[in-house]
Amino acid sequence: MRVLAIVRTELTRVFRWRANIFFLLIMPMGLILLLGMAFGNSNTRVGVVKGESGSLARQLVAELGLQPGLETRSYGNKSALEKAVERGYVSAGLVIPGNYDRLLRTGKPASIDYFARPDSLAPQVRLAVEAAVSAQGSDLTAARIFQRTRGGTLGGALERVSAVKVGSPVGVRLLAAGGGKYPRSRGQFQQSASTQLLLFAFLSALTGAVWLIETRRLGVARRMLSTPSSTREIMLGIMLGRWVITLMQSLLIVVFSWLVFSVNWGDPLGTGAIILAFSLVAVGAGLLIGTLFASEQQAAPVGMIVGLTFAAIGGSMAPLETFPATMRKIAHITPHAWANDAFNTLLVNGGGLSSVWLDVVVLCAYALVLLTLATWRLRRVLTS
Repeated sequence: MRVLAIVRTELTRVFRWRANIFFLLIMPMGLILLLGMAFGNSNTRVGVVKGESGSLARQLVAELGLQPGLETRSYGNKSALEKAVERGYVSAGLVIPGNYDRLLRTGKPASIDYFARPDSLAPQVRLAVEAAVSAQGSDLTAARIFQRTRGGTLGGALERVSAVKVGSPVGVRLLAAGGGKYPRSRGQFQQSASTQLLLFAFLSALTGAVWLIETRRLGVARRMLSTPSSTREIMLGIMLGRWVITLMQSLLIVVFSWLVFSVNWGDPLGTGAIILAFSLVAVGAGLLIGTLFASEQQAAPVGMIVGLTFAAIGGSMAPLETFPATMRKIAHITPHAWANDAFNTLLVNGGGLSSVWLDVVVLCAYALVLLTLATWRLRRVLTS
């Protein structure tokens, strides 16, 4: 009961200061929004002007929309589409001529106007457009062959080709390099939500250093020691209090990002295990810093620097995939890199707890070392 009373006191002290509500919830949500809008992996938009409303033109637009990662938007004329591409509303533009269906049905070639922004997405968008055009060209070639051998109209032949494609026993499986499961398409806020959870959970836990120093400076620790509470109970209460606060913040980020940004957090057991283990790491780091410094003015900037440095190196500010190979290895000296790897396995590759057990074990090892050092230092500080 004494331990729970100390936990309750820690919670009261944190939430009595209203500014903590901003740092615990509002700021993380704002950064998730900003980073998701800036770097989110949303679909690439391609604008389309359909001068022709025939079945072949509609089929081409539909085929383009089926290309992975592409989203089509309709525009009334070429001039409007050019402005949309120029201003970045869409990455590329496709203009289907008014006589598109007539030319193709009479066996004549049809020209399609295509233009794109001069950025890194241009080659991928062009390949996707060429794939859609090629797919329709293959259907037309097969239909003409069928028409010449069996007779009938080109429209009827196209219907037969479509029916054969739908009922074909040949399937296509998309595999990643190495033969593994290909990553699922991530939502716009999917990655930023998990990285910001780790960033703010760690930073918030490091603020425990300031609260711990204040506890000693105001004589709260001495008064607690004068009660029947043992040193072990006091240490356990302080640790559990900080852990509960970190878990509450993590849970709020998960729930709000799910409700507001539709973030899919994947397997609940896997996500829960990562958050529990990483929260212990963060609490251990915060308490250790709190025992190494004598004043809040010393501990606060050190905690901020450590938290931001670990987040930057560990992939919470830029994805680990963008790091050079050597830097990725160095990044794994931080717990953030292991936690980001685990979330990547859950949220991108659709893994479960069995897929991230090694990352969770490593995080638990970090937590064990940090909490052991923090406990040793905390005992010395409280009894000195």
